[in-house]
Amino acid sequence: MNVKTMASDTALARLLELHPKHIDLVLDRINALLARLGCPEESLPPTIHVAGTNGKGSVCAFLSAMLEGSGQRVHLYTSPHLVRFHERIRLAGSKISEDDLTMVLAECERVNEGNQITFFEITTAAALLAFSRTPAEALVLEVGLGGTFDATNVVRAPVATCITPISQDHQEFLGSDLAGIAREKAGILKSGAPCILARQSDEVRDVVFSHAQSLGVPLFIEGEDFDGHEEHGRFVFQDEFGLLDLPCPVLEGRHQFSNAAIAIACLRRLGIKKSRSCWAEEGAIERGLRHVEWPGRLQHLKAGPLVELAPEGAEIWIDGGHNLHGAMAIAQFIADREARDSRPLYLICGMLRSKDAQAFFVPFARLTRHVTTIPIEGEPNSFGADDLYDAACTVGIEATPADGLGDAMMQVSDWVRSRPGEGLPRILICGSLYLAGQVLAENE
Repeated sequence: MNVKTMASDTALARLLELHPKHIDLVLDRINALLARLGCPEESLPPTIHVAGTNGKGSVCAFLSAMLEGSGQRVHLYTSPHLVRFHERIRLAGSKISEDDLTMVLAECERVNEGNQITFFEITTAAALLAFSRTPAEALVLEVGLGGTFDATNVVRAPVATCITPISQDHQEFLGSDLAGIAREKAGILKSGAPCILARQSDEVRDVVFSHAQSLGVPLFIEGEDFDGHEEHGRFVFQDEFGLLDLPCPVLEGRHQFSNAAIAIACLRRLGIKKSRSCWAEEGAIERGLRHVEWPGRLQHLKAGPLVELAPEGAEIWIDGGHNLHGAMAIAQFIADREARDSRPLYLICGMLRSKDAQAFFVPFARLTRHVTTIPIEGEPNSFGADDLYDAACTVGIEATPADGLGDAMMQVSDWVRSRPGEGLPRILICGSLYLAGQVLAENE
């Protein structure tokens, strides 16, 4: 990857060694560290906390863009990053500087005194420290994994919570019981703070509804209390406060209408009911829909070294979706695009072993001409190309393994040249946010 090493990289590498597990879901360690840091989590701007399985990052991006569209200074915390760790922490609208990141990491490392703590916990503490020291009107906070025992759940009094669609993912940590996963994610609900809930299965909805009732949390459910959809090239949103006729989100895919609707419902609930009128301005919402950015999610690559390896005229997309729900959303986007502009689809796919590769490939079985499988460079938990090849073949997709991105792109070019009558290809690089990050780094 064409990424220059910085001082923060050295600090982050040290922090990876402070706990033997990558993930260990308890809050004792981060609470102890935050106490020694002076409790920065108690000095944050009004916070919107966002959990879920798919779409939570996009909802955070919409919330941030819409708030910034009203002139607010907004902190944003998301994970994972694609190319640089700095992407995870945005201070008042800008990625944290190298100097600021190095400073808060060093302070957390010093105060922690070598005690066991996970990488996500200590870097979340560093983010909260940075947020507490920089003036802003709002903080949009994305859960890392789960909810109840996620390191971000040290924020005890958010002004609102949002829960995006919940499905099975990270089973090695959250288990495979959907009701149990829903209970874990509903752990971000806090008494008195409204929760905006995406459409869910009946099982998930019942769990969240029960938990909300027990805490006295006002619950606002997509499809019942608010909704948003595309109509004649516009985005129509409606809730109890009325109807909005808006521009379509610039983020691609039908699923982004739902993600945008969740963000709008949250801001209108807070703006109209909680005396933050600027948060609900229609003009600000429009500006957010037009200017939101969320790299690595159905991102169209139009130039760069990797693009130059593709067949001339190829249409190239990347997406970091890595589970069945994500694959279904991507496949729907591809099907919609195919209906407007027919091209043979070629996949280049790399995934982590913690994911269900066979399930991921199922939605593409009738869409794709071929999949080239690759390992993810630098990820020890990556599937090998041969293993992914087996998974693709199992669901009936023609496949070949390759050594890496460059090799895969050249293989696709060879396939396209061997089939001149099929037209210009559509290439989708998919399967992991880690792979999406590698693509963006190599295509700079």
